[in-house]
Amino acid sequence: MDPVRFMHPDTIRALFSTELSAMYKHEVPLYGDLLDLIAKVNTQTLGAQPTLADQLRRSGEEQRLSVERHGAIRVGTAEELQGMRRLFAVMGMYPVGYYDLSIAAVPVHATAFRPIEAASLRANPFRVFTSLLRLELIEDLKLREQANQLLRERSIFTPGVLALIERHECEGGLNDADARRFVQEALETFRWHKSATVSAEQYRALHEQHRLIADVVAFRGPHINHLTPRTLDIDRAQSEMLARGMNPKVVIEGPPARRCPILLRQTSFKALQEAVTFADGDDAVGHHTARFGEIEQRGVALTPAGKALYDHLLSKARRTLGAAPSAENAEDYAQILTTVFTEFPDDYSSLRKQKLAYFTYVVKNAALADGADLETLIEQGAVGFEPLVYEDFLPVSAAGIFQSNLGGSAKSGALIQGNRKQFEAALGASVTDEMTLYAQAQSQSIESCLRALEIPTDSA
Repeated sequence: MDPVRFMHPDTIRALFSTELSAMYKHEVPLYGDLLDLIAKVNTQTLGAQPTLADQLRRSGEEQRLSVERHGAIRVGTAEELQGMRRLFAVMGMYPVGYYDLSIAAVPVHATAFRPIEAASLRANPFRVFTSLLRLELIEDLKLREQANQLLRERSIFTPGVLALIERHECEGGLNDADARRFVQEALETFRWHKSATVSAEQYRALHEQHRLIADVVAFRGPHINHLTPRTLDIDRAQSEMLARGMNPKVVIEGPPARRCPILLRQTSFKALQEAVTFADGDDAVGHHTARFGEIEQRGVALTPAGKALYDHLLSKARRTLGAAPSAENAEDYAQILTTVFTEFPDDYSSLRKQKLAYFTYVVKNAALADGADLETLIEQGAVGFEPLVYEDFLPVSAAGIFQSNLGGSAKSGALIQGNRKQFEAALGASVTDEMTLYAQAQSQSIESCLRALEIPTDSA
């Protein structure tokens, strides 16, 4: 890509993320209140925890904190998913990870489009969790065919954005004017439209099959259903949400609170009821409930061994609870979760030495280097390490957020096994394994340190 001729994908992504946030703030004013709340909590947390503040500055995390967002959309067909892949590629975002939400009775599977290079993540770590409806999970065959037909009749991309995507693919980038036009055209795909494309009767049938099916099928496109800022203290943010009357979900999804956060914790305020009109000419106004405000706290990325331990302890906690986490048992679940996770080391040194988490390594003081291996260099103070941020998602947590905000009682049990091959065929590409990215980032940082210290890289 010619950097003089074309706008950098990181810049396009930053522009789009900013414009999308402004649009969603206009559509869902409570999201603006959420941003104010998170800014306050993060400022207080950094002031109260100077060690954390220093860590974020050293790792470059502080500069991205205020702009960090993830969004979520739901599409209905392979063609729509492939279009999203092409659209996000313009912004330097690629499919990472496969998520099977049918394990929690949510009829979708998904990937996350995000930047993958360290410099791009530091510049703007915007991510979009993108779900594909699994039409084969609609039990009513007549309704399944009707849903398929409705999806085939719609076009979720403007002609303008399709032309600009093609130009990007043919020429290798977009100039400044085209990039700005692209951002405005792309926003239309994510915009909320209160006019449903189905009749009131069709909407009810889709809704009764599964609320998420109605959300995907009954509208002109995959309106953004939430944008998520990152907080440094999700428990304090949850308390602030309660104090401000934001009606948060009762259970924070993911691991319990820890001194050294791992993976991802998420909560949200409950989905809003938004007025919709139907396509059958009926003047009666209905309501649709799907869009909400979410916040997240990100911790260190776990290795396969660490993730296996996490999954084991999470399953153990849920078995001990004996039911799905809910408003009725939230306090019991929080206590059980905290107790069970005492088995998971809660200091970075142990997480690193036991190879449970990924870290990035930096030269701290080259003058102290008097060894030929990484561990000796760390002990001497020549090399330091910082936790590598988890950039991805947890399918059980995502399903929990979905269920909470779709309304009704949460179902338990899997609908069907996941099907990664089917998803990748619909995507028209393979998804990148997130563990591979973390392992590569860690290895590259080690090699960089050794080269800087003029130590053979095979000595690590």
